[in-house]
Amino acid sequence: MTDSLSDFTWSPFEHGDKTRDVYRLGEGPAVIVMAELPGITPKVADFARRVAGIGCTVVMPVLFGDPGAEPSMVYGLRSILPSCVSKEFAAWAANRTAPVTLWLRALAADAHESCGGPGVGAVGMCFAGGFALGMMLDDCMLAPVLSQPSLPWGLSKKGRRGLQLAPEDLDRVRERAAEGVCVLGLRFTGDRLSPGARFAHLRAELGDAFIGVEIDSSKGNPWGFPRIAHSVLTEHLVDEPGNPTQDALHQVLDFFRERLVDVA
Repeated sequence: MTDSLSDFTWSPFEHGDKTRDVYRLGEGPAVIVMAELPGITPKVADFARRVAGIGCTVVMPVLFGDPGAEPSMVYGLRSILPSCVSKEFAAWAANRTAPVTLWLRALAADAHESCGGPGVGAVGMCFAGGFALGMMLDDCMLAPVLSQPSLPWGLSKKGRRGLQLAPEDLDRVRERAAEGVCVLGLRFTGDRLSPGARFAHLRAELGDAFIGVEIDSSKGNPWGFPRIAHSVLTEHLVDEPGNPTQDALHQVLDFFRERLVDVA
C-alpha cells in the first residue's frame, strides 16, 4: 500500500477463479468505486474519500494498475495495452456484457451484506465507466454512476453508441429503470473517448431514468477546459464554487446520499 492509500484498509476478494485486492474506507452503505486507467491514482483516492465522507463505505477494487501511483504516459500505456486485449474487459464489444461484471456483482453483493443499508451504489470511470450498467442486473444496485464511459472502443457508429451490454442484459436494465432506478452519467462535450452518441443511446433506452450531465469543453468554453478534457471527477476536476465539474461532483455525492444514506 502506498502512502496515498494509507488511510484505507485492504483485503483480497475472491469470486470464481479471480482474486483481486480491494481497498475500503468509511462506514455505511457500500459504494463500489471503479478507477479509470491507469488505475487507482491519488485523485481517484481523493474522490473515494469524498464518498466516504457522506456516510458510505467505499469499496475500491484493483482492476488494473499500481494502487496509489501517480499517472504518467508510460504508466498509462503499461496499463492500457493489456487491458484492451483482456477477454475479461471485452473492450471492443458493443453488444456483449464485460465478463468482469460478474466478479463486480459478487463484490457488490458481499459489500451489501457486510455494510447493510438499502442497497449499494457504484461509480465507474473511463475504461470502467460502463461496468455499473452490467451491475444493475442485481436488485441491490440502486445508484449506478457512469463517469465518462469509454467502452466499447471503436470509430464506427455502432461503437460510439455501444453500451457494452448483451441484449438480454439491456432488457433487464430497462426493467430496473422502469422500476425507478436512475442512472447518472457524466462527460465533457468534446470527449471523443466518451462520445455523445452513447449518452443519446442511454436516453433513448432509459428515458427520464437516465440523468445525463454534459459539461461544455468546446473551443472557447467559459471555464477554460481543454478540448481533451476527460476525467470529470478526478484529473480535470476544478473543485471551486461555480465550476461545472464541482457541480457534477456534488451531484454524484447527492445521488449516493439520497438513494443510500438518507434512506438507510
